[in-house]
Amino acid sequence: MKKLTHLTLALLLTVASCAPTPKSTANLTPEGNLPRAEASNADFDPAGLADFEAAFRAAEGLEIHSVMVLHHGRVVAEKWYAPGAPDVPHVMHSVSKSFTATAVGFAVAEGLVKLDDKVASFFPDKVPAAPSPHLSTMTVRNLLTMSTGQLEQPSRAGQDWIADFLAAPIDDTPGANFRYNSMATFMLSAIVQKVTGQKIVDYLQPRLFGPLAFTGYHWEESPDGINVGGWGLYIKTEDMAKFGQLFLQNGVWNGEQLLPAGWVEEASTAKIASGPAGNETLVNPDSDWTQGYGYQMWRSRHGAYRADGANGQYIIVIPDSDAVVAITANVRNMQSEIDLVWDHLLPALK
Repeated sequence: MKKLTHLTLALLLTVASCAPTPKSTANLTPEGNLPRAEASNADFDPAGLADFEAAFRAAEGLEIHSVMVLHHGRVVAEKWYAPGAPDVPHVMHSVSKSFTATAVGFAVAEGLVKLDDKVASFFPDKVPAAPSPHLSTMTVRNLLTMSTGQLEQPSRAGQDWIADFLAAPIDDTPGANFRYNSMATFMLSAIVQKVTGQKIVDYLQPRLFGPLAFTGYHWEESPDGINVGGWGLYIKTEDMAKFGQLFLQNGVWNGEQLLPAGWVEEASTAKIASGPAGNETLVNPDSDWTQGYGYQMWRSRHGAYRADGANGQYIIVIPDSDAVVAITANVRNMQSEIDLVWDHLLPALK
């Protein structure tokens, strides 16, 4: 597999002012909520949500818990289905990964981490006596792009997940091939905690969760007290939508550049091909899993990109439509679920 050509973060930060300007921005209400469209809103056809609901109810195994659609910076459609509820944080599964990568983005912007830093350099006391020859070349960038060279995900059966990760076999050259690896995301969390002295949930609070008025969130930890990073975050549907809107707005929130626009561009564009094993160079036009992978974000059809979690958790950012879709669910067929977004919700945007 060949990595997709990409600009470096340093170049993107230099040209951040050239990043596309969003068509609109969302400013929170005094209560910390996203603005709602008027009942007579002309930006979304309500039949789209009705058709989306009818389609998932008619399909086998599509249990949707919530859906929220933002268009031009306002909530134009929202609905919860039991056991989902507006004030109940929902498990994010691997949507958590995009938040971990964002913590890395802040650390990069603050000069605490470089993308080409070697992973082993952060934990010299945990490197095994006889490490894999490839370990010395594995970088933070390789963790972000799921290209560690490990054919199998390292175990997390022990008490020291960092040591287990560093001791795991590395069969391929880091950076060469995409292989989904949740423990790579855990290592990003561990690195941020190492350089900041804070768990990423605490590090993100003043930088992301606070400014976006997240409430009720929590994040699971490893046995040695590190947020697991690749999974385990619980947040509300509306807070999912806020995160997607922040990316849609190139990192700007309430007039403040929270996250460098260069990082938003870098994280959300394809860095490596993401096709299924054995067919990595093929892009299936009908699959949202072969469009490329960025920094803990998937590229999607329709020029979109997404944070993506098991059992149907989605934050879908659709720049061409100035829209964000957030969904929580418990589904088996995630492609069928996202197909309903393209078939019913996307056409309803006006």
